[in-house]
Parts: sequence; C-alpha cells; structure tokens
Amino acid sequence: MEFEILSKPSYSLLELRLNAGEEVLAETGAMIYMKGVELKTEAKGGFLGGLKRIISGESFFVNRFVAIESNAVLGLAPPYQGDIIHIPLNGVVYAQSGAFLASTPNVEIDTKWKGAKGFFAGEGLILMKIVGSGDLFLSSFGGIVEVNVEDKFVVDTGHIVAFEDSLDFNVKRVGGLKATLLSGEGLVAEFRGEGRLWVQTRSISDFVGWLSSLLPKRD
Repeated sequence: MEFEILSKPSYSLLELRLNAGEEVLAETGAMIYMKGVELKTEAKGGFLGGLKRIISGESFFVNRFVAIESNAVLGLAPPYQGDIIHIPLNGVVYAQSGAFLASTPNVEIDTKWKGAKGFFAGEGLILMKIVGSGDLFLSSFGGIVEVNVEDKFVVDTGHIVAFEDSLDFNVKRVGGLKATLLSGEGLVAEFRGEGRLWVQTRSISDFVGWLSSLLPKRD
C-alpha cells in the first residue's frame, strides 16, 4: 500500500494506492472516490469485531474497502476542513473519537478499555485506545502540530488529537470558576512524561460557539 496526503493542511485528502487483495478500514462517509475498490459491508472479526461497536456509550461505524485489482485507488477525507496525519503504529496511542479516519485491518480499537470514559465530556469528546501494528490515519479540525513532550505540557482538551501511551495525564479546570468564565477557557489536560502528542490548531466546539454568536437573536 502507498499513500499520499493531498491539499494539506486545510482541506486534506488521503489518497491510497492498493494492490489486489489489500484492505483499508475507514470512517463511514469518508470515501470521496475509488477505482478498482469494493466496499464490503459484512461483519468481520478483528477491528471492532465488525462494523458496529459501542465505545463509551456511542456507536462507532467503519467501512471495509478491498482492492479487487492492482493499482486500485481510494480517496478518503474527514467531514470537516482540517489536516490528516499518518502514524506507523506499533503499540498503543489514544485519540479522540472524531480523529479516526482510516487504518489497515491489523489496527484495532480496544472497546473493552474504560480508563478514560467521558474524560473529555466537557468538550464533547471521547477518548479511544487504538492498538496494533500497522498504518493509522487520523484527522483534525485545523492543522496538526506534533509536540515532543519531555516533562510537563498543558493543552486545552478541545485541541487534543492523539497522544502516545507513554504519557500520563490529569484533566482539570483552568483556575477557579470565575477565572474560567472570564477567560473563555475550560478544561485542560496536563501531560507528564516523555512521548508524542498531536494537537489541532482549531476547536470544533469553539467554532460552533463562534458561528452561534453570528446568528440573529430572537426578541
């Protein structure tokens, strides 16, 4: 499998070139175009144990694309403007659920893990544990910045895309209630340890709030 990420960083599109028989699992609705690729809808063990699983109380769907000829092409993109990154996974990363775009079949989401259920509830996010060895593609709202954490690093929860399992974290509010209301900030995650952290340059919840402020007010 070969891949290229086009139109970075604002309107990224993942283009995959597959050999016959190669498979890719992708978020439902992510397909933009395909050639020589067949969509499989039957349940299959392994990744999520099928097409639908429950993660922290939310439904999660994926589609399985199989190349039926050599030099097959598959174009994938998230539903919102932003970037896409490739992580050659060999172990564990944690990602907010909206970040998953695609992966090879030997990358799995651990649906039994409950360690951070609702940990990003204040931002409408759910953390997923992604394990395995293969290619993982994550998307963001806005650009993606990779941070090499060496000791302590604080990030607004609405800007977290993913992080390595070598990092520990603690979620807390910024200052007291009054400071939180006046600053416009809410929950932050304080990371400690050494490892990689991926953050997005925009927050979906902040963007939605900004759009709402522009709507005409009813009397």
